Parts: sequence; structure tokens; C-alpha cells
Amino acid sequence: MFYDRIVRPGLYRLGGNDAEVVHERTLRALAGLSRLGPARRAARRHYGADAPVTVFGIRFPNRVGLAAGMDKDGRALAAWPALGFGFVELGTVTHRPQPGNPRPRLFALPDSDAVLNRMGFNNAGAEALAARLAAHGSREVPVGVSIGKSKVTPVADAIADYRACLRTVAPYADYVAVNVSSPNTPGLRTLQDRGALTELLAELARTAETRAAETGGSPVPVLVKLAPDLTTEAIAELLQVCLDHGVAGIIATNTTLARDGLAPTDAALAAEAGGLSGRPLTERAREVVRFVHRETGDRLPVIGVGGLGTPDDAVRMLDAGACLVQLYTGFALHGPGLVRGVHRAIAERQARQRALP
Repeated sequence: MFYDRIVRPGLYRLGGNDAEVVHERTLRALAGLSRLGPARRAARRHYGADAPVTVFGIRFPNRVGLAAGMDKDGRALAAWPALGFGFVELGTVTHRPQPGNPRPRLFALPDSDAVLNRMGFNNAGAEALAARLAAHGSREVPVGVSIGKSKVTPVADAIADYRACLRTVAPYADYVAVNVSSPNTPGLRTLQDRGALTELLAELARTAETRAAETGGSPVPVLVKLAPDLTTEAIAELLQVCLDHGVAGIIATNTTLARDGLAPTDAALAAEAGGLSGRPLTERAREVVRFVHRETGDRLPVIGVGGLGTPDDAVRMLDAGACLVQLYTGFALHGPGLVRGVHRAIAERQARQRALP
């Protein structure tokens, strides 16, 4: 409540009501926190939670992760565990550095408990991220890297882009998420079609195996991130492709092109291009997670993300079949107190389950 009523309005006033300015200043502050060991440890004592779980062969300190998009280039990597996150997904990064779409491209819709963005994969490139991760050394929590297609790369040549990204970040990533579902790169979502996804995943599986053979390690787990706007039939086809090509898990879901659920005060922004996240996505994201879990069970573990603005939202996502959850919009709008609240709600859920006969 304090964050919603005092902190967030203050940040937006100081940032000229520009959501991207607020995001950038917050990221700079968290990058500063990353360098302050005593402050990090104090925050970790307040926000942290230890409830280990192993999913697709990776041990996570807890089930709550930071979704891709918040810290694309890993600038505040050490700060996120201090705020209670049990894993961090960086990116989406592309093979080539790119500035993203023209500004303004990020809009906060607090009355709708939502965010609208058309960032367009603005990032410093896969090589820059790999160098930062190499310099960072050991990490407190698992780190995933979301990879995508460079805007200048034709869709017909997308496989080479993804392959180059995978080879670059695989030595430093605990898992790699294949982003074929962002609405903000032209043509990207066509890669979710059965034929295109089959080719892409087959090549990435070969690349991961080759990279592992070169280093003497194991292939990095590859996950696929789904769009919430796919039909049930399209999701079922996509899941079969993932099963056929050894995908380790699913991330459900990305942002939506739908504009349902916006408050009347935010109606003017409905015409803005971009993907919508937050409260309007809550039910659909949970529905997709439930469908994926029902169709694949333990064969494709699910990371649930989308519309998790309250602790109860996270619990319901786990009840729908998610093994892990990720926060982005909820964290951006409600602050780190949400992470702490989610941990408490999950702990209460686990206590109830243990009490069952």
C-alpha cells in the first residue's frame, strides 16, 4: 500500500510521467545496490525465502522468478536475489545489438493494473550479455536468458540468428528461453507455426548438443515462451512440436494483443500498438497454463507468468499447474513487497497441502 500510494506516484512525478524513464532510473538504482554487499544482505534478510525446488534439472532456491524484459542486459544481476527472486530471466537479447522501437514505447496503466509496451527487444546484444555474465562469475540464483530475432534479420533467416544467440549465451545460462511470441518484432509470431517452429527447435537442439560436446558438459535446457493469443488447437500443435524436439519446459505467457479489461480511464491507450501485460492477462495466462499442464503433465514443466499482481494470483497459477512463477508487471507496479507477499502465500499453500490427510 505504501509503495502504491507514495513510492510509485513519486517516481512517476520525478520521471515526468514517462514509464521508461522510471524503469531506467530504477534499474540504475538496483545496479548500484548490486555493488553494495551489506545493503544486499540486509534486503535478502527482509525479502528472501528459501523453499528449494528442482525443475527441468535445475535447483531453484524458491519458485518466484523475475520475468524477461525487466533487466535485459543483466545490469542489476546481484540485486534480484536480494529482493527475494529465486531465479532471473535476462533478455530478450538478440544476435546483434539494437535500439528497439521509437519512443514513447512503454506505458503504465495503474488504473488497469497493467503495462503496455512495444519496446522491440532493445538490448546491447548477446555478446555483450555473455561478457557481463562471464565477468560476474558465480551467482546466487539460476539465470535464464531469453533469445529472440534481430529486427533487421528477415524471418526466413531467423534460425541463424537464434542459433548464434544460443551458442553465445549457453556457457553462462542455466536455461535458454526461445521467444517466438513477442508482438513487437514484425513477423516474429509466425515462428510459432508448426513448420517454422519444428525447423527452429530441431536446429537449436542440435546446436545445444554440439556446444555441450565441445565443452564436455550437458546441453543447456531450452524452453519456449507462448503467446496468450494462440487458439487451443494452435497451442496443442506447438506443444507436440516441443515434445518431439526435447524442449525442457514452457513459459506461459507473453504479452497479449487483446485490449479487454482496461479501465475506462485507460481507454485512450487501447489504440496504442504493443503488448499488454498485467491484470487484463490474469485469467488467460492461467487458462493457458492449465491447458499446457493438462496436455503434457510432467513432460513439459510450466513457468507461469502474466497478470500476477497479488500473492493469491501466484498461488492460483501454481494450482493451475505451474511449477514456477515469474513477476514483471506486478513487480513494476507494486514493488518488492509483492515478492515477499507471494513467498508468504506459497508457504501457506504448502502448509495446507502438508496438513491434508
